[in-house]
Amino acid sequence: MISIWFFIGISLAMNGVLILAAGINQLINPPENPSVVLYHLHANVWWGALLLVFGLIYCFRFAPKRKS
Repeated sequence: MISIWFFIGISLAMNGVLILAAGINQLINPPENPSVVLYHLHANVWWGALLLVFGLIYCFRFAPKRKS
């Protein structure tokens, strides 16, 4: 039986990858007039990295055990 937390970890990791990629894209190609007030903090990079780390922790912690 596979734990639901394993799938939640996959979901967190995938969302983290997407948000982090979008943040890195904005770092490389910054908008001319950012409409976000605190744009200089680059929250999407930080949140993307945080989601990716938590997702990987959940994936490794709740991974299905292999029988040998």
